[in-house]
Amino acid sequence: MKNRFTSDAYIEVSGAREHNLKNIDVKIPRNAFVVITGLSGSGKSSLAFDTLYAEGQRRYIETFSAYARQFLGNLERPKVDQITGLSPVISIEQKTVSKNPRSTVGTITELYDFLRLLYARVATAYSYNTGEPMVRYTEEKIVALITETFQDKKIYLMAPLVQGRKGHYRELLTSLRKKGFLKARIDGELVDLDEAKPLDRFKIHDIDVVVDRMQVNDSYASRIKKAITECFKQGKGTLKVWDETDGKAHFFSKKLMCPTTGIAYPEPEPNTFSFNSPYGYCPTCKGLGFAEVSDAEKIIPDASKSIKQGGIAPLGKYKDNWIYKQVTALVTEAGHKLTDPIDSLPNSLVKTLLSGTDKKVSIKSSVGLKEYQTNYEGIETFVLRQYREADNPKIHRWAKDFLKTISCPSCEGKKLKKESLHFKIQGHHIADVVNLDLNELQTWLDDTEKHLNKDQLKIAGEILKEINKRLFFLLDVGLGYLTLDRGSKTLSGGEAQRIRLATQIGTQLVGVLYILDEPSIGLHQRDNHKLITSLKKLRDLGNTVMVVEHDKETMEEADHIIDIGPLAGVNGGHVVAQGAYKELLKANTLTTKYLSGGMQILPPKEIRKGNGKKLTLTGATGHNLKDVKLSLPLGKLICVSGVSGSGKSSLINQTLYPALHNEYYKASKDVLPYKRITGLKNIDKVIDIDQSPIGRTPRSNPATYTKVFDEIRALFAEIPEAKIRGYKAGRFSFNTKGGRCETCEGGGIRKIEMNFLPDVYVKCETCQGKRYDRETLEIRYKGHSISDILEMTINNALQFFEHQPRIARKLQTLVDVGLGYLTLGQQSTTLSGGEAQRIKLASELSKRDTGKTLYILDEPTTGLHFEDIRMLISVLNRLVDHGNTVVVIEHNLDILKVADHLIDMGPEGGNAGGQIIAEGSPAEVIKNKNSVTAPFLKKEFELVTP
Repeated sequence: MKNRFTSDAYIEVSGAREHNLKNIDVKIPRNAFVVITGLSGSGKSSLAFDTLYAEGQRRYIETFSAYARQFLGNLERPKVDQITGLSPVISIEQKTVSKNPRSTVGTITELYDFLRLLYARVATAYSYNTGEPMVRYTEEKIVALITETFQDKKIYLMAPLVQGRKGHYRELLTSLRKKGFLKARIDGELVDLDEAKPLDRFKIHDIDVVVDRMQVNDSYASRIKKAITECFKQGKGTLKVWDETDGKAHFFSKKLMCPTTGIAYPEPEPNTFSFNSPYGYCPTCKGLGFAEVSDAEKIIPDASKSIKQGGIAPLGKYKDNWIYKQVTALVTEAGHKLTDPIDSLPNSLVKTLLSGTDKKVSIKSSVGLKEYQTNYEGIETFVLRQYREADNPKIHRWAKDFLKTISCPSCEGKKLKKESLHFKIQGHHIADVVNLDLNELQTWLDDTEKHLNKDQLKIAGEILKEINKRLFFLLDVGLGYLTLDRGSKTLSGGEAQRIRLATQIGTQLVGVLYILDEPSIGLHQRDNHKLITSLKKLRDLGNTVMVVEHDKETMEEADHIIDIGPLAGVNGGHVVAQGAYKELLKANTLTTKYLSGGMQILPPKEIRKGNGKKLTLTGATGHNLKDVKLSLPLGKLICVSGVSGSGKSSLINQTLYPALHNEYYKASKDVLPYKRITGLKNIDKVIDIDQSPIGRTPRSNPATYTKVFDEIRALFAEIPEAKIRGYKAGRFSFNTKGGRCETCEGGGIRKIEMNFLPDVYVKCETCQGKRYDRETLEIRYKGHSISDILEMTINNALQFFEHQPRIARKLQTLVDVGLGYLTLGQQSTTLSGGEAQRIKLASELSKRDTGKTLYILDEPTTGLHFEDIRMLISVLNRLVDHGNTVVVIEHNLDILKVADHLIDMGPEGGNAGGQIIAEGSPAEVIKNKNSVTAPFLKKEFELVTP
């Protein structure tokens, strides 16, 4: 391996000082697979992303013209003396691709685009009325059909020229006038061609030229035939008949028509199968596949209450307003009172109250002198209208609480209109195909290729080649359990990252520096080698692949490892060891101690017996779950494992947690289907500690999230100088006016929008990043201003406030979860998912627990070094030792081997998963031959030395 690198084949970094880096020099071999490792907060990301990637981005912008750069602003140079040998840099981070509900795995990988093209070119059309294959008719047959269908009706015979395309079409309209045509139907409106103006070139248009207009009868047969011939000539084999009576347009084609009913389809195009195009999407849900409808159970949560007591939740308790006057009139007219329990009212009246009525409602004025007649739309209609039309976000959220999401009743969640769903290949329409997992899709494609005839294969050959190439790369990174219809917002950071990785391999770029942030996240050990193989392929193309990673197997396979440390935060930032794996083991660092076995996370000598009580969920069938029965022994540390896509998140995060949350907090979270839960009395609350950001803006930070900043602000308000000036605790908040810097509004930084590049934050020029005005900063505690406190690391702050018990107790919990290296004011946007999760964990630890709480964590080891995992385990054990139950979804073997109870799901991902295949103590699961996790766990136990 040493011969791989020549003396000039290095990226050399000199004097890197970004964040906590201590003026380090490092040589990174080019065209190699490089791993950067070290404790969380030691400076790995500072070197990889904030130095190398940031400099690469800056140099890229330098290549733009001066004119282009004026719109982007200038990126600051990273704090580094020099970087030589730097290639163009591509960063692949742990970020979900898109939150847009229209974005799916199929769209972001472009596989769906090729599938649409495949269906447009080789699919067979079937009638949605009879199910018969569509046939091609002669002009004579079409004349007879038009004469029969539109007898004695006024119709326009038109040739469709433009369908769903952008452009101004000035030349087309001019040429139609020259040909002698007088009228055209443009975007649904009939216009005289002499008066037609050029169209908006950036909007989608439809243009149909009118060939003839007539009232159909048998005597017009020859005229109809001539018009049809001209329509087919102008419309390239398709004509449109516009019925003036009902205003509907009907397609007729020599290519696709139902032999029994005479319905015709337009010639299929790729956008016929697009759920993002009006020419393909379901008109009811506009291609979303779901609909928001009112939920009667949420509107009337307790029917034993009366309307006056607030039994109809959106109305609340009785008020003298217009809608209550309408409700009063309806109830009184039916012979009932507002004080009657709702369950005693007739069903017909309740239905009227919810759905509205066509009859006028009579309401007397407050003084009884005048009577008003008004329409009553119903509570459900009112709530839906507020949800769809309200500009105020609070009203929008309020209305959403009374709605539920269901599959679109028209397309049943398939997103496409019925015509699009009647084009089939091998008996499958495109919605069927996108619901296959990627492994099944590959099988279907192979089978399809075998059954295409010679002509079809000639057309589809290149399309299938492109699909298979992209599919191969996705399968190669262990994503075979995903479906193309999977929404991108439901992807984990690791899944989104691996999709981007597969896309990059497919681009076949060379000479690039790829920087990846823990691509092994969410990946089962069984599939880890697939990922490593893919990274090596990227390297072998002629690229440098740099991975920030803690995974042992990845390090063993790397060409070069850089260990940053020795500890985290201000105690890190040094290169403590580097070299090939075997060379690295000779060093004496925290990382190498764990790699060599000198330090180990040992399984417990005895597993906890728990409190003897259980929580049982039965009949879980959401997504790929196969009628699962989940039994949780309480008072234990429980781990849920299994290959990616086996149903862990579906069972725990999307069924168990929302079901318990709704039960204990009377909420209305969406829950996947299940039959029942027993043992609810054995716990008193459920807390989900996930990896979502603790805040969406730089204003949010560990101090504000854990509420320790409230205590610090109160302390500053008690300082004599602050009392003399009349400063209250609010003066020391950077989120309210009065004490903050108004230039940056307390942010300390200003956001520079970079248009097509990520936004850049620069230090506020007024306060120099201190967030506060000069007067506020004059108040000092032990010589430190409130801004100085926010700049302290949590470790230093704990020492600084050691004599303030209320502050120290909360800071101690942050230290306990291994976050002492963070600063109190660290912006939430700079925190990893794992760090955000541990801040939430610390926040929970600082609260008084009842000993009957169920905690749920999803892959808490994300971004954690071996030493950090050891600290995390001690925190989880602390929670369980207090009598609580902790459920952890995890792949990391260090967590699995210390669990009291394991639940292993599988056997595979996607449709082949969704079952509990092994459960019990780790020792019991190891013996289970059905478990995919067992062999890896067994190997881990064998490596443990007492």
